[in-house]
Amino acid sequence: MPDLFDPLRLGAIAAPNRILMAPLTRGRADRDAVPTPIMAEYYTQRASAGLIISEATGISRQGLGWPFAPGLWTNAQVDRWKPVTAAVHAAGGRIVAQLWHMGRQVHSSVTGEQPVSSSATQTSGHMHTYEGRQPSEMARALDIDEIPGILDDYARATDNALKAGFDGVQIHAANGYLIDQFLRDGANLRTDRYGGSVENRIRLLGEVAERVVSVAGADRTGVRLSPNGASQGVDDSDPERLFVPAAARLSELGIAFLELREPGPDGTFGRTEVPKLSPAIRKAFAGPLVVNSDYVTREQAQAALDSGVADAVSFGRTFLANPDLPERLRTGAPLNESNMATWYSQGPEGYVDYPALADQEAA
Repeated sequence: MPDLFDPLRLGAIAAPNRILMAPLTRGRADRDAVPTPIMAEYYTQRASAGLIISEATGISRQGLGWPFAPGLWTNAQVDRWKPVTAAVHAAGGRIVAQLWHMGRQVHSSVTGEQPVSSSATQTSGHMHTYEGRQPSEMARALDIDEIPGILDDYARATDNALKAGFDGVQIHAANGYLIDQFLRDGANLRTDRYGGSVENRIRLLGEVAERVVSVAGADRTGVRLSPNGASQGVDDSDPERLFVPAAARLSELGIAFLELREPGPDGTFGRTEVPKLSPAIRKAFAGPLVVNSDYVTREQAQAALDSGVADAVSFGRTFLANPDLPERLRTGAPLNESNMATWYSQGPEGYVDYPALADQEAA
């Protein structure tokens, strides 16, 4: 079985280890979704990851409702991403952009329009906005004639990501966002060719992946799914019947890697009793499979590789406070604890001020 520190080929990307940095929303862009200089420092600090998957990055104003999250639909955004990717590459790292349409998980005060989704539904709870947390709003169903425009947005964002210097892209099809809202029957109530049967509900995922592949190439395209348990109110009545064919469809396209966010019953976020589907998906997906959710220790991650299911592990919150996480895992050094109060705040605190191991040892 491979070791966590063995190299791995992810399509066109040569990862020097199997410790990936999972996408982590941090809210350090400006109100126009333009990256800020501090983001280059943040990502460069974490360049020792086998691969950095960027924070979720909007493909359009319609699809980006998180305050101070970055985008990839304007020239200004592309220009300000360039110093970020250049700095990561100069430090020896690799980085792909995660492409995001939030669907019904936005608020009109941020996007300027009513949320859209697979169907006219409403998520529970409150949305993050520039005016604080506000009640969610009823989404309208995307008209079938609007879907080509969504595909165009994904293609444009992919092209912009490559122009900005990213090594590839990851399609965010997880966590209850737009593509997930089309995949799962708890949110998709459509009766046209994008709803009803599993084949129809997979259609948008397949079409988005085809368009992205047509721009970036399959060897620079990844996908993220969250196949087990509800996520932000989005769930499915038979997840294995849905997600195994979805993975098989992606395998047909030959994408570079598939990442699965799979919480367990003891997870700190999104706990679920629904069994992990990665073993079944492993049989359907021929490419590198990356597992994610609540991995903290080297032993946990190595066990995932030893099982034969995973080829790599993406670490999320552990990377927040430990910019040199691979070295800490390699040496068994203690881990810094992150400050949740600064996860989504602006400025350097809780962002670029977590010490690396070498700095701590020198102090």
